[in-house]
Amino acid sequence: TIDEAQDLANILKAGALPAPTTIVEDVVIGPTLGKSARAQGINSMLAGLAIVIVFMVFYYSKGGLIANLALFLNVFFILGILAQLNASLTLPGVAGIVLTIGMSIDANVLIFERIKEELRLGSGLKQAISSGYMKAYSSIIDANVTTMIVGFILYMLGQGPVKGFAITLIIGIICSFFSAVFITRVVIEWFSKKGDQSNISFANKISMNSLTRFHFDFLSKRKIAYIFSGTFISVGVLAMIFNGLSMGVDFKGGRSYVVSFDQAMETSMLKTQLTESFDGQGTEVKTFGSDKIIKITTSYLTDDDTDLADEIVKSTLISGLEVTTGQTYIANDAAVDATHFSIGSSSKVGATIADDIKNSSYKSAVIALICIFLYILVRFRKWQFGIGAIVALFHDALFVISSFAIANLLGISFEIDQVFVAAILTIIGYSINDTVVVFDRIRENLGIKSGSEIYQVFNESLSNTISRTFITSLTTLIVVIILFLFGGEVLKGFSFALLVGIIIGTYSSLFIATPVALDLTLKSKS
Repeated sequence: TIDEAQDLANILKAGALPAPTTIVEDVVIGPTLGKSARAQGINSMLAGLAIVIVFMVFYYSKGGLIANLALFLNVFFILGILAQLNASLTLPGVAGIVLTIGMSIDANVLIFERIKEELRLGSGLKQAISSGYMKAYSSIIDANVTTMIVGFILYMLGQGPVKGFAITLIIGIICSFFSAVFITRVVIEWFSKKGDQSNISFANKISMNSLTRFHFDFLSKRKIAYIFSGTFISVGVLAMIFNGLSMGVDFKGGRSYVVSFDQAMETSMLKTQLTESFDGQGTEVKTFGSDKIIKITTSYLTDDDTDLADEIVKSTLISGLEVTTGQTYIANDAAVDATHFSIGSSSKVGATIADDIKNSSYKSAVIALICIFLYILVRFRKWQFGIGAIVALFHDALFVISSFAIANLLGISFEIDQVFVAAILTIIGYSINDTVVVFDRIRENLGIKSGSEIYQVFNESLSNTISRTFITSLTTLIVVIILFLFGGEVLKGFSFALLVGIIIGTYSSLFIATPVALDLTLKSKS
């Protein structure tokens, strides 16, 4: 940007930029992670994945080992392709990886649950595997296609972090589908070549019949769910009106400072401490041309344009840096050493999420919803399903935004910034994946039991898929909970949004999307 070019010119003029400097072009879309934050994020995801791996082996026996192989290859392919693109790991990228991990697990869970169903019906092992894959393909394809639609539209129309999320999502879906369907099929076919005498299993004594006798009248509770969701979202809207949201620098703008150090600084540590110094106001900290030069932008006192406010913000920044680094501020850039830092330049900045980025995000979201509706309409031949899915997506997004507003009202502040946009997109992708799987089972059961009462078929379909819903949600939640607890302050708001979104995405598939589709179907027949 022009501001950054001017800042860089000031730094070069002051001689603060080490020479020689080699600038390497990277594919960086969205806010990048500092070394510490990146390490915390990766370590948290690896810890979550380790727990998922153990759980999959426990629940699906040797089939779980094969699913873990597919999961490992999926992550390997994604990171390999991103490395070939010379892409830096960004928070939107982390969001895309978390979503595709969930989808990769979901594909194997769908297949294994279908195989278990066939085995319980008395089919031989090879026949059960063949039928399991055949019956699971429809759900897997529909879930991947609807999510891919979102990815392509966001890539074509989105900008900034939206495009970064879309790139990772598209790569992840392709890798996930290939590893979870084709690779596992080859491995399972090889292990089961001896038929019933083969040394392979997809469950143990505990998991073989778990949740198979679970029958709950979900649809009878739909009015309670409507009231709960409506009340929660209404409270959230009121909280936004009267108390507002904690808007980050991306949305509010503020003051920007270029700070020079004599040694490399960790941006995530500075962000955490400076956010406290600035009374919790939005603060962005990133390297600027060198890891010894840090650009700090804060929305603290952003509405006050007086010279006094400028001095207050600068003095607060200086005192915060002195406490955090143990170094002393010095006005002369040339005198920067191991015990002194300097502020090379400062400027007023506008909101970094420009109008064109916001407008493109709105446009891409609307077009994605229309395309999802049309796909579901064509695929399921029921407009009621399309409306149910769209209502659930709106519900999930509003619920997460409301949760941020209510948390802010209670004194727990999470910033609304570019990363929040990526989290909302992740939730939409997860929710539509979950909803489509349920709708696919309803369509299958309507074909088998065409003379049955619609209410009964919808309810039975929800019970049929509850095992898959529970396992997929649990395994994805494990990764997100670990990320939330141990991912550090930089990832806290992002992981909180995912945590709420995945829970609500699962809830909406059972208590919002399907009930809305049922109510519209019953109304159209009356």
